[in-house]
Amino acid sequence: MSVFHKIRLYHAALALLVAATYLTGDELESMHVWLGYAVAAVILFRILCAAAGPRQLGISRLFPDLTELAKVRRLNHPMISRTLLAGIAVTLLLATGTGLVMEPPPIGRVAAEVSVTPVFADDDGDRERDRDHEENEALEEVHETTANLLVLFVALHVTYLFAFKRPMALFMLFLRDPGHRTATQKKA
Repeated sequence: MSVFHKIRLYHAALALLVAATYLTGDELESMHVWLGYAVAAVILFRILCAAAGPRQLGISRLFPDLTELAKVRRLNHPMISRTLLAGIAVTLLLATGTGLVMEPPPIGRVAAEVSVTPVFADDDGDRERDRDHEENEALEEVHETTANLLVLFVALHVTYLFAFKRPMALFMLFLRDPGHRTATQKKA
């Protein structure tokens, strides 16, 4: 299997898991949490593949060169695509990271549940509970905001690909083979 086909499979798995995780956010909390763990596992797998695999799997090629981005004069420039991918990567990592902090995996949960009462806490722990609630609320806001931004970046990414890189978009959606040529390409 070629590297490009492996990337396509990874892309499909991640896209389906992220969509399912996003759609279960408010209604099915425990399913949302487990899907979030699966997203984190797929991301970890991708990072390991990038570190140990071929150069085409490297993550650095996804991020834009900001000096090149400033020179962009056409809408189909690769730096625009890279910028959208960087937005997706950053928001995906933030949403996943904040989710893991709010709901640590069962393995880490034992260690996370052991806490030491701070010296400044009231005897009944009211201050600690208030502070934990505020921190959780702030994390939840960051989590939801980055998840919504992720959806925006994905929508822009898909729109961009269909507008300027249609064959690539169709290939990534398993609707076209990489060697498939259109009628106009065959005439030329």
